[in-house]
Amino acid sequence: MIRILDSIDDPEQLRKLTIPQMEQLAEEIRREIIEKVSVKGGHLAPNLGVVELTMALHYIFHTPNDLLVWDIGHQAYVHKLLTGRRERFHTIRQFGGLSGYLRRDESPYDVFGASHASTSISAALGLAVARDLQGQDFKVVAIIGDGALTGGMALEAINNAGSLKKNLIVVLNDNDKSISDNVGALHHYLTKVRHMQTTPSYHRLREMAKALIERLPIIGKKAREAAGRAETSFKQFVMYNKNGAIFEELGFKFFGPFDGHNLPLLLDVFKNVKQMKGPVMVQVVTKKGKGWEVAEEDSTKWHGPGAFDYVTGTIKKNPTDPPSYTEVFANTLVAIAEKDPSIIGITAAMAEGTGLKKMQQRFPERYFDVGIAEQHAVTFAGGIAVAGLCPVVAIYSTFLQRAYDQVIHDICVQNLHVVFAMDRAGIVGEDGPTQHGVFDIGFMRSIPNMKLMAPKDEEELRHMLYTAIYMDGPVGLRYPRGKALGVALTEELHTLQIGKAELLSPATCEEAQALECAILAYGSTVAQAKIAAKELLEEGIRVAVVNARWAKPLDEEMILQLARGTRRLVTIEDHVVATGFGSAVLELLEAHDLKDIDIRLIGLPDKFVEHGAPTILKELYGISSAHVKETIRAMVRSEEHSSQKQGVL
Repeated sequence: MIRILDSIDDPEQLRKLTIPQMEQLAEEIRREIIEKVSVKGGHLAPNLGVVELTMALHYIFHTPNDLLVWDIGHQAYVHKLLTGRRERFHTIRQFGGLSGYLRRDESPYDVFGASHASTSISAALGLAVARDLQGQDFKVVAIIGDGALTGGMALEAINNAGSLKKNLIVVLNDNDKSISDNVGALHHYLTKVRHMQTTPSYHRLREMAKALIERLPIIGKKAREAAGRAETSFKQFVMYNKNGAIFEELGFKFFGPFDGHNLPLLLDVFKNVKQMKGPVMVQVVTKKGKGWEVAEEDSTKWHGPGAFDYVTGTIKKNPTDPPSYTEVFANTLVAIAEKDPSIIGITAAMAEGTGLKKMQQRFPERYFDVGIAEQHAVTFAGGIAVAGLCPVVAIYSTFLQRAYDQVIHDICVQNLHVVFAMDRAGIVGEDGPTQHGVFDIGFMRSIPNMKLMAPKDEEELRHMLYTAIYMDGPVGLRYPRGKALGVALTEELHTLQIGKAELLSPATCEEAQALECAILAYGSTVAQAKIAAKELLEEGIRVAVVNARWAKPLDEEMILQLARGTRRLVTIEDHVVATGFGSAVLELLEAHDLKDIDIRLIGLPDKFVEHGAPTILKELYGISSAHVKETIRAMVRSEEHSSQKQGVL
């Protein structure tokens, strides 16, 4: 059977379809997304939920002349399929393939890059202002999920847009979810609006009001305006008395909720809204996972699954795999909290992703999900710390960037004891440049009072978390995404000495100083350093291996001893070289005037790392045992060559 989808190369072809054809296309799009995502994984449930909404927007608005500004890329797969990327869709999130998010360099339809939430209204308002300043005439539409409204940036943009009165349409995709369940007062407000406006009594009253308006002898513009005011006033009366017309009070015309899966209704709504002046907000109610029962029943599980069998609805996972670092962190935190009632868990809309769901289940009164509001999460933790409790803020490395001012101003200036558990540190893979956690050492290391550590494996992660909880002042603990190494876990937890590295081989620092080189590895890269050292030994090159543990404070004594003894150092980290662990070592050597040390820094270059499998990316950028070996061989050979030249002379 020939698919309609195979004939859609741009939205202009979509606009030629009949309603029945578009409804068939919607089902074909859902099947395409399910089948393609099942192979390598990706964002599934969010995209299944916006099929009709995306089609209606591209049908009514003349994209790319009219601009659609999406909030985060979790819901952009349908958009990609309709805008000329259908034939490459099977490459999504793969190295060299389509991005899983919005990319301006990928398509003119991707108006503004997005993968962190709560940005679309700000960007769309900027585009609307620029349009008016330049005397242009096109529509600007921001599409934002109700979960993203918990982000302060979205509320700041609504506040600004309501006062500027620019022609701007905001589509509120209300699916009752972000990744985790939505939280907060605004979420409860929208729920009330959604339920109130879908009651039979509301619709009966509204239809009565409309019927009265239509029976008036309407003649001319004034009468039409009066009729419009009458219906609007009725809606405002109901909403104000029931829930408070918060968006209208902020300067928006508010319409909805509308069924986000009723395609004819959406076409009619957007056709009318398109003609309106000033800022307009349209609430559409959608269901994450729509069209696939498995995903509808558990949209959190199916938000961003790995590879799965779409026939059985089973996510593919090897039962013999070790636990993930996230699981180990979560289990350890709960174990500590069992004995210590001062432990508080805080996350920003990532209960499952950070593992804090376990804290919620065991200690709901000591667990707080603040929504997509990282800035608030950090300062909220500061208040808890002032009161003498121990907040553990579990946030992905890339999302903690959003709260940098709060980390400095509200935590570190006051030297408050807040533990930052930075999950997804380093290269995270298929989600790409905005999601890699490769800047945290730099932006945290530069702040006075902050201490930073990273474990070599899951067992050390447990002891580092325990250490972080029972030390003073702010501390950051970074650990990678994905499965751990599978090492044995001890039952008893103990604290580690602050600022003390671990010499893995040889047995003593005195022996290490006599070797040809020392590898200083930070965090997850210790495994690569150990492999490289073992294989180099087989070639007759003896190197020391150090598990640095701390990026701040450094183990200055050990590093200086090794530098003065071996005269060669190699640092390796899953982070950008600039401002990273290796840079800290260079600063230490410079401070002690050790300018003749041969030191090489292995890490990521000064560029944004693309999306792709972590194994591919680490090999590409040299975060591997093979590159460590090549680097040390080159250092040793260079020294030998220099000695030979001196001998000839």
